[in-house]
Amino acid sequence: MTLPLLMDVDTGIDDALALLLAVRSPELRLVGAGAVAGNISVDLAARNTLRVLEVVGATDVLVAVGAAAPLLEERADAAWVHGSDGLGDSGQPHPAGKLSEESAVEQLLRLSHEHAGELVVVAVGPLTNIAMALRTDSTVVGRLARIVVMGGSARAGGNLAAWGEANIAHDPEAAAIVFEADVARTMIGLDVTMRSTLGEPDVQRLATSGDPAGTFAAQILPHYLAVYERWTGERRCPVHDALAVAVAAQPDLVAASELPVRVECAGRHTRGMTVVDLRGLLGGGALTVDGPRSAVALDVDAERFLDLLLERLTGGGHDGEPEDGTGAGSGGAAEEAPGGASGSVA
Repeated sequence: MTLPLLMDVDTGIDDALALLLAVRSPELRLVGAGAVAGNISVDLAARNTLRVLEVVGATDVLVAVGAAAPLLEERADAAWVHGSDGLGDSGQPHPAGKLSEESAVEQLLRLSHEHAGELVVVAVGPLTNIAMALRTDSTVVGRLARIVVMGGSARAGGNLAAWGEANIAHDPEAAAIVFEADVARTMIGLDVTMRSTLGEPDVQRLATSGDPAGTFAAQILPHYLAVYERWTGERRCPVHDALAVAVAAQPDLVAASELPVRVECAGRHTRGMTVVDLRGLLGGGALTVDGPRSAVALDVDAERFLDLLLERLTGGGHDGEPEDGTGAGSGGAAEEAPGGASGSVA
């Protein structure tokens, strides 16, 4: 059986690659997508999500509009990172499809009933939609197999702020609700995503693949490469969100440890920080705080992940069905249990 997957996205450049990978992963079956404000406005994120899904023929996947703002405190978007259109100012046509009449919260709750005990949620934007769903119906946690969160960091610091990773720091209150929920959770943070980067040769491979997913990815990535080049001096970019999807499909891509994670909501300099209690890694009965734990990714097989991403986006790793939407997410069965924890759990 493939895993039913719901994507929660603020579709900028790396979200787009994540959506492409979700559709092209035979271990997964994309059953819905919800948009949230973060990288860009929620309306533009929803429109971009429709566009990305149309590129690979996944027009049967419903796209729902979610939260237009964080729970408490407004944040500026990251359009300067992703382009004014969210897709690298690549001049994409307006999507032909229509948005769902459901809200993203309504969609999540409905799918949790339709796929009770199996649904995996991969959240690669601010966690506002997920938190609102938990507030609306607290029993939803019993129907989810796992939430895979692209966000936070254990050791790597932040990117939006010194200690705040963008998805968490955009809405710390929402993130706190999600990380305190009684549900299996995997945190794919900057500790692993910043080690998983693409460069110009990879973009060229995508561009010359003749595959619609590869061609589209090559159109939107140059803007992202340029942004990271200004930051790091190297023309390479991480593909944060796609790694979260890859881990949902193949959990052993990362080594993770079950650790307590708390989200700082009040610190003057640390608001939006994921405080990961690493003392449990020391052994010898080291003290750790009580409460919910998350599988925190601390190491990654970056080479294997990038090979998988490039293979599937250039036509080498999907089932070869026509790009008419009928093949979205179909293929062979995954060996892992639905939503299983990633890698070796210390």
